[in-house]
Amino acid sequence: MLSLRLPRPRAALGGRAGPTGAVREFDLVLVWAAVVLLLFGMVMVYSASIALPDSARFSSLRTTHHLTRHAFALTVAFGCALFAFAIPVQRWQKAAPWLFVFGLVLLILVLIPGIGKVVLGARRWIPLGPVNLQPSELMKLFVILYAADYAVRKQDWMHEVRKGFVPMALAVALVGALLLLEPDLGAFMVIAAIAMGLLFLGGVSVKLFAGLSATMAVLFVSIIWASPWRRERIFAYLDPFDEKNALGKGYQLSHSLIAFGRGEWFGVGLGGSVEKWHYLPEAHTDFLLAVIGEELGFVGVLAVIVLFFWIVRRCFEIGRQAIALDRFFAGLVAQGVGLWIGVQAFINMGVNLGLLPTKGLTLPLMSYGGSAILVTCVALAIVLRIDWESRKMMRGGEAGVSSRTAASRSSDERSQARGWK
Repeated sequence: MLSLRLPRPRAALGGRAGPTGAVREFDLVLVWAAVVLLLFGMVMVYSASIALPDSARFSSLRTTHHLTRHAFALTVAFGCALFAFAIPVQRWQKAAPWLFVFGLVLLILVLIPGIGKVVLGARRWIPLGPVNLQPSELMKLFVILYAADYAVRKQDWMHEVRKGFVPMALAVALVGALLLLEPDLGAFMVIAAIAMGLLFLGGVSVKLFAGLSATMAVLFVSIIWASPWRRERIFAYLDPFDEKNALGKGYQLSHSLIAFGRGEWFGVGLGGSVEKWHYLPEAHTDFLLAVIGEELGFVGVLAVIVLFFWIVRRCFEIGRQAIALDRFFAGLVAQGVGLWIGVQAFINMGVNLGLLPTKGLTLPLMSYGGSAILVTCVALAIVLRIDWESRKMMRGGEAGVSSRTAASRSSDERSQARGWK
């Protein structure tokens, strides 16, 4: 049976605990940064989707339809995050290979006609009654757990091609092949970046990492070049306001840039966006930042960027602290979550601002989408669990050490490695 052990209520709210009375249970600033983005995202999703029922595609929906579903997703995500926080990191490590296999099964199921749901030509969702599950979002977290566990198990062979590099490369290639069949190149790019980043942090040699980076660059260029509609997106990105592009593949980008231009420094006011009135497609999902830029201006966009920067920074610091305590798996997971959120937020912002070619990726914690919200909240809950266990260890408690090296040491050796003496 799974033992659910949550911190005392006073400690969970930021109260002081432990012998010194000076170390909090976990990083409250990280929690509040995530909560602010979640609540701010809910407000902006409502603002961006309020005009959708006026279109033929959404004419049967109420103006509060997306707000209600988004609020429901937040509620479910919060409950799942609490459950994830209660699970010791050691259990996540043991389950990592099985979760990866489960993710592969879901990616296969979504491709089967009659099971996977097709929306706008892409088969990415599995209907589960009133909600839809997007396996690619789950796979982002599963790849982090699997890659971190792989780096721990293969630590002695990370500098070798055959034993250290090839198995992980094949696993990522299999995931990529399934994602490209949906198709979902954006998710593949994020997952590839996560895997590469964790291999580098896990100790892979610089030569292998450089070779992997070059191989992935060639692969993505080849995929884009082999697809006519992806090539058209690249050409439209280079000149979105050309008459042909503005009415074709550059339509979204041109209206996103118009939205940012209208917002200027302080925006036109919350709810005052014009672009969301059927000019800017997917304003509540992929292009939510453009609506923020139009309604709240440069100041609103800067606030979002600062909050994401803080979350990524804290994830890496929590990971670094865990590694310093000889908790290699936990540290890599925390840094992997930071890498995932940072890379996806950067790509989404770059697309909205015209710095990157148009790609269908949501803004983490903010865009409409139940699967993405749920998985991201669970991932941050795991990071908070890692932080909680690390702080407990620094106070002299037991936190369920899962590192391969720490498990083989005596209690005296562990205490010296963790700095208890």
